[in-house]
Amino acid sequence: MVLIKKINENELQVVGRIDSANAAQLEKEIENALGTEYGDVVFDASKLEYVSSAGLRVFMRVKKNTKGTVAIKNVSPAVYEIFDMTGFTQILDVSKALREISIDGCEVIGEGANGKVYRIDEETIIKVFNEGVPMEVVKQERDYAQAAFIGGVPTAISYDVVKCGNCYGAVYEMLRAETVGAVVKKNPERAAELGRRMGRLLKQLHSVEADKNIFTDMLAIYKDRAEQMRKYMTDAEVDKIMSVYNILPDRNTLLHGDFHAKNVMLMDDELIFIDMGDVGYGHPLLDIGGAYLGFMHVGKIAPERTEQYLGMPFDSALIVWNNLINEYFGEENAELANKIAEIYGEAKYTLTPLIYTKATEEIRHRMVAGMRKTGFISEGFDISAAFDTDIC
Repeated sequence: MVLIKKINENELQVVGRIDSANAAQLEKEIENALGTEYGDVVFDASKLEYVSSAGLRVFMRVKKNTKGTVAIKNVSPAVYEIFDMTGFTQILDVSKALREISIDGCEVIGEGANGKVYRIDEETIIKVFNEGVPMEVVKQERDYAQAAFIGGVPTAISYDVVKCGNCYGAVYEMLRAETVGAVVKKNPERAAELGRRMGRLLKQLHSVEADKNIFTDMLAIYKDRAEQMRKYMTDAEVDKIMSVYNILPDRNTLLHGDFHAKNVMLMDDELIFIDMGDVGYGHPLLDIGGAYLGFMHVGKIAPERTEQYLGMPFDSALIVWNNLINEYFGEENAELANKIAEIYGEAKYTLTPLIYTKATEEIRHRMVAGMRKTGFISEGFDISAAFDTDIC
């Protein structure tokens, strides 16, 4: 029986049961498939039924002989347990086979640039990433959420990574939870209360110092994106964007990266963050500006689209936003805070042609043309408030 099937240059599929009776044959077939010198190796274990200690030693010799890395993927739960109990998951990159989940008929409760969030049942939600988003991005979001939780941030924790057709998904436990947008839509009288609570939640997040070894530098990312926009904007326009980012001092404040009413859920009367894929560190005004985009930018342009984006009508979103700002900055600073939030929100909006990876070059140029009429890079957009004070 053939134990190895070559899938491509460096990927091999392992088939059947591997034990002392055929371990030598496995090793010979691997050598025939790869030669004596090779780099990275990936073993697809989707058809591996069992592996004994003799088979494990073969994988160890492959690791010893390779000049690159060795990964074993699509491992069944039973076989994974063997790798785990023997300590091989600490030595090799071993990953379980992903279970398949159907989202047919499931309610969409959130949507972003990288995917959509669905409610699976009363106890679970799933973020399904867009087709083409790699597994590494899914795992990174899971790791960010776990790191934030350990740091004291109330956030949903992903307990499983799954497949949904051709896409990857992250499953979260969310018992009896609704987005803030959904709660406010059903109970508009709670808009002010939940706005204040969201302001406190954001302040709580911004009180946490981020581990720079785990999270990414958001200010550096924004500056890099602004530099990339020179392909679509004039140097003067990009320099205007860079001017408000250059005045921000370096901070290691934990940032959510996409804070709005569909990315915060109310669970047993506690506010919980979801969608942690953009978490990073930097100055709090980067988060405030991003929140402005969701609560105010869309509504000012097309109020009817606010409900699609936030789950509540624009008049309610305005109440939530004003109370959020009052709670975060204090009522005495609210007017200035709104001006500065608008500046950093509209500055972030100038970078959106790069964020939406499916946008064609024609679409990107059209987006920039629209920004020149009324947006941040237009002649009439005043950014002086950003230079007046360091408000937070």
